[in-house]
Parts: sequence; C-alpha cells; structure tokens
Amino acid sequence: MAAAARCCPSVRVSAGGSRRAVPRRRTCWQRSATSERFRGSCRGFSWEKRVGDGQNLITEDVTVVEGDVATISCRVKNSDDSVIQLLNPNRQTIYFRDFRPLKDSRFQLVNFSNSELRVSLTNVSISDEGRYFCQLYTDPPQEIYTTITVLVPPRNLVIDIQKEIAVEGEEIELNCTAMASRPATTIRWFKGNKELTGKSEVEQWSDMYTVTSQLLLKVGREDDGVPVICLVDHPAVKDLQTQRYLEVMYKPQVRVSQNYPVQGLTREGEPLELTCAAFGKPQPTDMRWLRVDDEMPQHVVVSGSNLLISNLNKTDNGTYRCEASNAVGKSHADYMLFVYDPPTTIPPPTTTTTTTTTIPTTITDSRAGEEGAIRSVDHAVVGGVVAVVVFAMLCLLIILGRYFARHKGTYFTHEAKGADDAADADTAIINAEGGQNNSEEKKEYFI
Repeated sequence: MAAAARCCPSVRVSAGGSRRAVPRRRTCWQRSATSERFRGSCRGFSWEKRVGDGQNLITEDVTVVEGDVATISCRVKNSDDSVIQLLNPNRQTIYFRDFRPLKDSRFQLVNFSNSELRVSLTNVSISDEGRYFCQLYTDPPQEIYTTITVLVPPRNLVIDIQKEIAVEGEEIELNCTAMASRPATTIRWFKGNKELTGKSEVEQWSDMYTVTSQLLLKVGREDDGVPVICLVDHPAVKDLQTQRYLEVMYKPQVRVSQNYPVQGLTREGEPLELTCAAFGKPQPTDMRWLRVDDEMPQHVVVSGSNLLISNLNKTDNGTYRCEASNAVGKSHADYMLFVYDPPTTIPPPTTTTTTTTTIPTTITDSRAGEEGAIRSVDHAVVGGVVAVVVFAMLCLLIILGRYFARHKGTYFTHEAKGADDAADADTAIINAEGGQNNSEEKKEYFI
C-alpha cells in the first residue's frame, strides 16, 4: 500500500508547560502504511487525536514520614503503547519501562503496563524530597511531575521544670522542647484535663525545626500530685506527649471537732471533749491547745490532739484554739465554748445530731447546737401556762354564771322606809326626809 501524504502542524510550548499545535506552517510528511507512525519531527504526533484531549499523564503528590515507603505512580489516560519513564529530581532515569538504569536498590518496580508505571521507594530520607518526573515518549514527549514531601517527627520531647518542689502560692516556670522536627511542631499544655496557654519559640537548623514552649503556672495545694502534660501536634506522629507531676508544699489545714456531748449541749457539770485534726505537706509536727482570752483552766486535760474538761462550769466559757505548724507555716482553728445551766426539767425524748467542724480562722460556738433544744423547752413551758390560765378563766365564768342566775332581778333600797305607814303625803315626805339622818337606813345594796 502506497504511503499516504500527511501535513503536520508545528508545535509550540505554552507557559504552563503543555504542548499545543499551532498551524503556523504546514509541512507534509509521508506515513508508512505498516508502521502507522509519522517520520521526521512530526513522528508519533496525531493532530486529530490531540484535539481536546489535553495532558495525557496523571500522577499525585506524595507525603511520607521519614523511614517509611513512598509510592510514585505514572498513569496514562489514553494509552497508545508509548514508553513511560520515571526520573528523579536530578533528572536521572529511575525506570525506563520496566528497566531500572539507576543503581539505587531502594527503588523497586511495583507495577508496569501500557497505562501505568508504579515504583516504590523504601526507607525515605530528607534527601529524597523533591520533584519526580513522569515522561510519556510521544512526539513531542509529555511530562508531568509529582512532589515527594518528607515529614520528620520530633526526635525528643522533654519537660524542664524550674523548681522540683514548689510552695503554695509560688509561680513556677515549665519548658517543653520538641527537637529536630519537620515541619515545626505545635505544643499544647494541660494541667490534668484543663488546657493551659503557653508561649512558643521556633528555631530552625538547616531543614529542621526545634520548638520550645514556656508555661508560667501559679500553684496551690490542690495542684499537689497533679500531672502537667506537654502534647505535640504534628502530621508525622499521633499522641506524642510527656508529663511531670507537680509537688507542692503547703501549711497545715486545721479542723476542730466536738466528740462529746454528741448533741452539742454543753451544760454545767457535764464533760466536754474536743479533737484537733491537721493536714499539710509536710505533715505538721507541732500541735498545741491554748485559750485565747485567758489562761488555760487547771482542770483542763490536754493529751496530744485531744482536749478534755471533765466537769464544765461557767468559768470555762471562752475561745479555745488549736495551732499546728510545719516547715511552710502555721495555721489554727478556734472553738467558742458557752456553758449553759443544768436542766431543771426533763424535756420529751428527742434525737438530735449535731456536727461541728472548724477550719482555719473559723470559730465554732458551743451554743450553736443548744438553740433548738432551748426553744423546744420554752415552747412547752409557755403552752402549759396558757392551758392553766384558760382553764381558770373557764371555771370563773361558770361560777359567775350560776350566781347571777340565782339572783336575777333582785334590788333592795331603804330610801323610802317609813313612808308606807304615813297618814297622808306630807307626813310621808317628812318621815322620808327625817329618815336621811340614819345612815344605816339609807344604804343601798347592788348585787
């Protein structure tokens, strides 16, 4: 079969790197009927086939952690049996079809066909980072690149604390350092489950980054034994963290409790027992009882943390203080004692539970538990008096009612005594007037 004539367009490279046909000058070439390829500068180029097809190669960027395996894939959308090859950033051929000219055994062929060349790179290092080129041997050749990005996790994560042992109320400094990472890490702080805010600084050494984050923390007694956590956010690693436990010393916390009487009623002649408890770090070594407003009574017995008064009297009234101290400082708790008179009547049986707890700078009053009992006794007495008065008034009303019922309508007067026997009216008047001299005859009685 005779060779057919074909006119091929010139080829211009655009700014984006793609090649397109530009019909500036028409040049005719002969095509062989057996090879189906053009000869000359137009060999392998099909004007009709390139129209609307655009770039025929496909690949993707690769992100890999240092030491892992990276896979590079060069794919052809519409294969025409053209040769595919892969080049490194120095434009050295890694694979030409299924042949590896480069003597780097870390590159291994994963798959080869007319439509794909897939190669793996093991034990990736930072030096392997860069652009790798996929080429399709058409005429003119097509080319596309893929970028390998190598991530390096922090090599070391360390917390440095300014003071190993802190005192309550102090501000301490903690520093967390993540060394030799790529890209730079993000450091987050946590105290227990609460996130805190630190201040970070980044230093770059060649292609590596070292990040240091500073945290200023004011500590209290509640922070003793709480972990402070430094956590790293980095695309190459998950859940990378380190922690340090805080050790905080604090002065004692003092509490005074009343053991007896249980009901809290401190009456004359009865015993009183108090207990002092103190907690601190370090544990308090010195504990003592004293009376704030006067000297301690002679009959008061102090045994360690306990204070006992076997027979209360009015002279025991006052404020009793328990003091405790350690290497950090001294604290105290007060108990105010008020002694009541002994009971004169026995109130109805009641069950009362009173708990008295004293913390530093807090005063416990022994009268606090008495008010309920005293109010109940007063109410009983008032109720009895009211009942007696009401009963007496009812009895008086009944007696008066019976008396008035028996003497109803009776009225006696001696004012006109003697007038009844007079012969006429003048004599009656004279007798009545003369009768006024006798005081006993003129007395009137009202009932």
